[in-house]
Amino acid sequence: MSDSLLGLDEPAQPSRGGEAYRVLARKYRPQTFQALIGQEAMVRTLENAIRRDRIAHAFLLTGVRGVGKTSTARLIAKALNCIGLDGTGGPTIDPCGVCEPCRAIAEGRHIDVIEMDAASHTGIDDIREIIEASRYAAVSARYKIYIIDEVHMLSKAAFNGLLKTLEEPPGHVKFLFATTEVNKVPVTVLSRCQRFDLRRIPAEKLAEHFAAVSTQEGVSAEPEALALIARAAEGSARDGLSILDQAIAHADTEGSGVSAAAVREMLGLSDRGAVRDLLALLLAGDAPGALAALRRQYDYGVDPTGVLRALLEAVHGITLTKVGTAEDPAQPAEERAAYREWAEALSFPLLHRLWQLLLKGHDEVARAALPIEAAEMTLLRVIHARSLPDPGELARAITKGEGPAATSPQSASAAAPAPAPAPVAVVEEPAAPAMPETFAALVEQMEVHGHHLLAVRLAHGARIVSYQPPEIVLSGTRPIAADTLSETAAALRTITGVAWKLSLLDAPGEPTLKEAQDAVAEAERQAVLASPIVQAAMEAFPDAELIDWPNKRNSA
Repeated sequence: MSDSLLGLDEPAQPSRGGEAYRVLARKYRPQTFQALIGQEAMVRTLENAIRRDRIAHAFLLTGVRGVGKTSTARLIAKALNCIGLDGTGGPTIDPCGVCEPCRAIAEGRHIDVIEMDAASHTGIDDIREIIEASRYAAVSARYKIYIIDEVHMLSKAAFNGLLKTLEEPPGHVKFLFATTEVNKVPVTVLSRCQRFDLRRIPAEKLAEHFAAVSTQEGVSAEPEALALIARAAEGSARDGLSILDQAIAHADTEGSGVSAAAVREMLGLSDRGAVRDLLALLLAGDAPGALAALRRQYDYGVDPTGVLRALLEAVHGITLTKVGTAEDPAQPAEERAAYREWAEALSFPLLHRLWQLLLKGHDEVARAALPIEAAEMTLLRVIHARSLPDPGELARAITKGEGPAATSPQSASAAAPAPAPAPVAVVEEPAAPAMPETFAALVEQMEVHGHHLLAVRLAHGARIVSYQPPEIVLSGTRPIAADTLSETAAALRTITGVAWKLSLLDAPGEPTLKEAQDAVAEAERQAVLASPIVQAAMEAFPDAELIDWPNKRNSA
């Protein structure tokens, strides 16, 4: 096993029966600065400081979980106290790992290197012990070192008690603080420390590290499986090694190596190919197919939020490809090819609209009482928005006076030239299409041609200011959706073969068809109530109500 990869909590011990298994996160904890992954800038700074004898008295290490904060603190402790193979060495960026101080620190038994968990030692009394003990020189090491993990958990009194000692500690004392929430550390403490921000480890470096670990463990692993684990780790080496440990155990039960399919199943991730198929269905406007694909993922045990997150990642990847960023080497070749194809076909406005819709849907599904139903509604909303005209093109068309119908997808498809008719013996001028004489006749024509929902929306919401086919002016005082205008224009173009122009005017307009129908029905009702026979019946039966009468109009 290579020295750069081998990282043990303790030196190798002779084999003995029944020895407890050490998880990979402990077994491969880095024991040299070179074994730290993705922290080259910090290592270079420490190397220069040690070489020039400019070692700070207090260090603050911050970063997300599992990037190596505590491991780095132990490495600094070894670097400052290493005496080398011959016992005469000084502080070095390359501790030997075999001298007594190095071994004792690695085993956690060095009397002058004190580790404390601030989560369980939060009070001022614990800090008083540190302050009192710091006055005395180190017993056997060059420096007495205090490593306080999760330092942000200390109480306000504990921080205040530590300030004076932290600012002017004895020359033989060094403080090493580690925290995942640096914003909770008082500014007075931050100003007294040399701060190192440990970066998230890139996914490609994690995948390389996991591949090396798998090789050392004698386990075969698919590159895609390691890439999935690296993505799931979110920059944390410890989290990734824990997932890899679980994946190896799963592979042992299956009698094979670590496969991408097994990792997806273990993590509950949506299959990348299934996500691409679902995105293709969304872009094609295939609502039944998209809902069926979502249900298949749900039946496989994939969480609906996971599906939407995967769709978000796909849209983000397509956008980056369209911008021209470097391709992710961890991506499968077929995924990169699909992203390139979509990047050429989709515009930036459409990609941004997809991102916003999916992001809003992801938040809704995460909070929904019915997650799968909320996810289905999100997909349907995306499909509907996909068919809407681009807002920029629509604004330009309105500026040119072409109206909303000029840019709607339906009118664009209807405007496509029809195939030329077959030649006949007698050529006659085609008769002009018959225009509906009234708005009510127009709504009836739309109903006949299958535009039921649109006809209902017009009958209930449209107030006519001017009806002069093929131009209609509607009242803007009654709210009416902009997409209703464009859809109506497109439907009328299909029905009549003529381009219609619909617009809004700030004028009262005539009553809607529904209001007119209700008015007629109410007039008939009042006429029936005014008849002598009905009045006589009402006087004889005061609690009676008029429910039905001959020729009653349907006012529902």
